[in-house]
Amino acid sequence: MTVTLITGANKGIGFETARQLVELGHTVYVGARDAERGEKAAAAIGARFVQLDVTDDASVSSALATIGAAEGRLDVLVNNAGILAAGDLDGPSALRAFDTNAVGIVRVTEAALPLLRTSSNPTVVTVSSSAGSFWAVTNPDRPEFHVSVALYSASKAAATMLTVQYAKSHPDIKFNALEPGTTATDMTAAFGIGRPPEESAKAVVRLATLDADGPTGTFRDENGILPW
Repeated sequence: MTVTLITGANKGIGFETARQLVELGHTVYVGARDAERGEKAAAAIGARFVQLDVTDDASVSSALATIGAAEGRLDVLVNNAGILAAGDLDGPSALRAFDTNAVGIVRVTEAALPLLRTSSNPTVVTVSSSAGSFWAVTNPDRPEFHVSVALYSASKAAATMLTVQYAKSHPDIKFNALEPGTTATDMTAAFGIGRPPEESAKAVVRLATLDADGPTGTFRDENGILPW
């Protein structure tokens, strides 16, 4: 049985990804900062809960230790936790955005690597965004062209680059970054746009269930590799 950890999985795309992977037979750990919300979300879909705040080293270490003790390995990591950071453009806001959307990926991935290396088909999926793509934000035909979210965009550019660099550094593990599609979540509520999270989650699930010879080091959406 495939063991999967998803960060920020108590709602939105993360929750729908967890639900769909449970249906496929995965043992899914719902990672969430808030224990009450996380436990409720996990119980609703037959998953397991682990308290995990991607901005807290101790929380990350504890979460991976819990999974290691229970399972002995980790097959799939989905780096999904993120914030929009659409408020003030200042130093503290920038630090918070990068700490969650980029540094958080480093914290969780580094803690997960020993467990991933015990898997016969280790896979890491990072939910990134074309809002961090120069190609998309300068293209008038793309929705990203019309949205200004500087800190989110910059931190998601970092998330995609981290994914590519991890793929180069660890060729025995598949690392791919995903543009999940414009999705109606808490983060996009102010814009009133997006399709249902369950539709976008399908793209995450496809990358989370790649065969051993699947692609690595890519930035893509549901239709294939994207310019960046």
